[in-house]
Amino acid sequence: MERVQLGQSGIEVSKLCLGTMTWGSQNTEAEGHMQADLAIDHGVTFWDTAEMYPTNPVRAETIGDTETIIGTWLAQRGGRSGVQIATKITGAGQAAVRDGAPITGASLRAAVEDSLRRLQTDYIDLYQLHWPNRGSYHFRQSWRFAPRATDRAAVEADMLDVLRAAADLIAQGKIRAIGLSNESTWGAALWLHLAQVHDLPRMVSVQNEYSLLCRQFDTDWCELSMVENMPLLAFSPLAAGLLSGKYAGDVVPVGTRRSFTRDLGGRITPQVFPAVAAYLGIAATHGLDPCQMAIAFCLSRPFPCIPIIGATSVDQLAINIGAAGITLSGAVMEDIAIAHRLHPMPY
Repeated sequence: MERVQLGQSGIEVSKLCLGTMTWGSQNTEAEGHMQADLAIDHGVTFWDTAEMYPTNPVRAETIGDTETIIGTWLAQRGGRSGVQIATKITGAGQAAVRDGAPITGASLRAAVEDSLRRLQTDYIDLYQLHWPNRGSYHFRQSWRFAPRATDRAAVEADMLDVLRAAADLIAQGKIRAIGLSNESTWGAALWLHLAQVHDLPRMVSVQNEYSLLCRQFDTDWCELSMVENMPLLAFSPLAAGLLSGKYAGDVVPVGTRRSFTRDLGGRITPQVFPAVAAYLGIAATHGLDPCQMAIAFCLSRPFPCIPIIGATSVDQLAINIGAAGITLSGAVMEDIAIAHRLHPMPY
């Protein structure tokens, strides 16, 4: 498995990242450990989680269970230095975590301590802000997104509070780097500006949704990512399973994510299945596995991109990992470009 630099952090990670948000809901602890073992066997050492996981759905009684499962794997297998762990503090508005309180310097410190305990480790490689306090257009909110009149001074004060807490945590060796998630280009630019002006930790990466069906990153974000060397950790590169074809024909297979979340978080729309059919057709025409094609597409982007791959079975995870060895031909990329123009924003 090829390894890449995580932006300007000095941290080297695998070029694919293992997603774990089903561990503790759709997957048992034993199944999570099996996926972890398979990932390690294939050189996927970069793993992503969050304090509020597992999902589908998020429940107050299961908050932190995914981190706990990773922690028991680490306790049983050892080898902490061979794994790069990324986790996240929950953003404002999630009632199941801290009653929906916003991210502050104090909550950052407390959340890190809780994650360290659950993960059974002394340090976290990448600590991310799950979404900004001021809100965002992610999670299909772009259709109604209207930025509020922002009190810039208050936003900057909040950001500086968080950055100073991050600086303390880095100095204490509890986290190695800090990153963003579900953030906008304006927000990211301000984080970078404040870090530079005040000599505080630089946000090293951003975790936003990106796939053949969700390409919001291709314009302003692409420019910022390339110029600032801020890699995208692309979540849902298979569009919550849509690009695998398992939901084609609007079916709901038993035990799949859609059996728990019928609309896949707003991804099921009248126009999504024609788009899915187009990409499944491209994969079939060129003799490619559709999941591997979708993940390989993310790896082909001009901006630094690390797809976060997840699965509910080890067999599917092995297929997804296989995308690391695939380079899409010019003919495939041309067909994808045509399909994208025909189906530009299916959800």
